[in-house]
Amino acid sequence: MMARVLVAAHNHPSLHPGGTEIFAHDLFRAYQRAGCEALFLGATNHIHREARPGTSFQSIGDKGDEILLWSGHFDRFFMSQVDLYGIVPDIVELLRDFKPDVVHLHHLLLLGAEFPHIVRQTLPECRIVLTLHDYYPICHHDGLMVRTSGKELCYGASPDRCHSCFKDIALDKFVLRERHLKSLLSVVDAFVSPSEFLKQRYVDWGIAAELIHVIANGQPARPLAAKPAAPARSKPVFGYFGNLNPWKGTTVLLEAAKQLIAEGFDFELRVHGAAPFQSETFVADIDRLFAETAPFVQRRGAYRREDIGNHIAAVDCAIMPSIWWENAPLVIQEAQGQECPVITSNIGGMAEMIENGVNGLTVPPNDPLALAAAMRRIAEDADLRAHLSLGARHPDTIDTTAGRYLDLIETLRLDRVEAA
Repeated sequence: MMARVLVAAHNHPSLHPGGTEIFAHDLFRAYQRAGCEALFLGATNHIHREARPGTSFQSIGDKGDEILLWSGHFDRFFMSQVDLYGIVPDIVELLRDFKPDVVHLHHLLLLGAEFPHIVRQTLPECRIVLTLHDYYPICHHDGLMVRTSGKELCYGASPDRCHSCFKDIALDKFVLRERHLKSLLSVVDAFVSPSEFLKQRYVDWGIAAELIHVIANGQPARPLAAKPAAPARSKPVFGYFGNLNPWKGTTVLLEAAKQLIAEGFDFELRVHGAAPFQSETFVADIDRLFAETAPFVQRRGAYRREDIGNHIAAVDCAIMPSIWWENAPLVIQEAQGQECPVITSNIGGMAEMIENGVNGLTVPPNDPLALAAAMRRIAEDADLRAHLSLGARHPDTIDTTAGRYLDLIETLRLDRVEAA
């Protein structure tokens, strides 16, 4: 018997096209193709939608199988709902009406850390799966596990270390935050991590290793996009794809481009993506760097997801220079699916997806000189480019990934039956 699945994420890709929201929505549709009755719930707030008095829910889409939970009163420190009296009864009513066999959560942000507990209290037999996409429960610094000063990577969270990053927040509040989140997560039946690296961070934090299953994210099946027709390019073309923000290494990329220009190197860098919700300081910095690197660097702005295959096919190499421990960037999967080499940082899940010299090149994070050297190496060695393209690791299809999740869900069902 196929499951009835409620898929819940911290936004909707049509409102905020982040990697987690996109993957969650892709998986929701794959569950439906597999025969499941699935409902998508995306939490949002005033940044994307205004409140509509009288209900916590808003409609989105035209098929009646997607809804929004307006979550304008949210405590980001404790990752908790503030308006419990307003939201919880509506969530309970939704659960009772839909009666999911499985609730598949993709984040606690905006949904609230209480969500699994509400599910368990309302539907005791429901199986709860939480896919871990970043480090929000562990790290108050936007789930980055990067220190607030110096952009130093954080190898292990503790109340003392967290307090040293946020000195205006009392140490005992970090103790309470950790206990609060671990208590609410204790009702989750299974966690899923798309990378071994992220799994280990949560094991180090205190979640039992046997509860965390590693299932790689999948992508919608796409054909290879057509490469640009002859004549061959007269200079190498690089591409960046995704939102522009400090943690994605935008300034590192532009500084690397400045270095190549200073060396007299002829190239083209196409930067696809916008900078929504970024600070004035960051926007001013990248505006200056774009001006200083024109016309070698082309600022191409936001793009439609359905166009990314053609955009990637038009470059010799994609660049993913993030300076935080990315988990499983969709952009790397998109590039590899188009047999495009990738230059990326040698940390986190990125280092699991790209093996240096096999399907791309890896460089230390936050190092413009190393990134510039890798770009030059790719540009000057056609044999290397061909070798890295042949070594591309095509991602699983989203339907394959859905099948793996459904296998896990069936295992949880059998375990529950045996325990009864």
